[in-house]
Amino acid sequence: MSCYKYWGKLEEIADKLSAYGDLDKNGITELDNVDIDEIVEILDDVEIIAHDKTIDFDSAKHILDDEKMNKALKLIRKFYIYVGARLEKENALKILESDNPKETLDSFHFYDRYIGLIENESQLAKFNKDKTFVFLGSGPLPLTLIMFNMVHGCKCIGIEQQENVAELSRKVLKRLDLDKEIEIVVGNEKKVADMDYDILMIAAFAEPKDRVFSNIWEYVDEKTPVIYRTYTGMRAILYSPVLDKDTRGFHKEVMVLPRGKTNNTSVLIRKIV
Repeated sequence: MSCYKYWGKLEEIADKLSAYGDLDKNGITELDNVDIDEIVEILDDVEIIAHDKTIDFDSAKHILDDEKMNKALKLIRKFYIYVGARLEKENALKILESDNPKETLDSFHFYDRYIGLIENESQLAKFNKDKTFVFLGSGPLPLTLIMFNMVHGCKCIGIEQQENVAELSRKVLKRLDLDKEIEIVVGNEKKVADMDYDILMIAAFAEPKDRVFSNIWEYVDEKTPVIYRTYTGMRAILYSPVLDKDTRGFHKEVMVLPRGKTNNTSVLIRKIV
């Protein structure tokens, strides 16, 4: 089916989001006073489009590569990132105050999607209690690390660039009694040079892609499984995907497409020597 039927709808959604102001100009402080459900409701319309199985990858590229649509997609992606980060932070803060931290974690807006995502990624490497798993870009609510530890018992380390975000996630882990199992360190992808690990994963929002993958190539060996999250097909309207040029020097072994409402495609690569 043609993707062109969505062009007007995407522009309409972008117009609705633009009414909240310019994220680059105003920052997030002003937007933080807006009821998050308002914005989530608008972005839900984007996800309906993103999850349309009748649009194949080639057709989706007509939207993603079109200059006219570029402005709308840039705005939609900015709000998508903002909403994800805000929902994570809000859930993290609720956990700190909760009488039942695990129940509060389970109430996270995207929790069910993570279940499917972790199931997919568990096929890509041999996760177990004897392995150390490093996740680059762990964020304020380190749900990926929490779920891999819960499911596979592996030792987990998250790398987070912002000290305040890292500190919040440490408090969350302590509240969940997982601070002995999961460690959060501050830094960027260069941090892996000094770490001992078995499996490395790169978050979908780790940026800039070319620098991240270039540095990772310098630090990993050819045997280490490297998994990255990206967006493919129509789901790429939500966030710009990892490009082939970003992963130069790596061999793509397996790609697992998302199921249901999960948005991330997960890809296993290894360094070429």
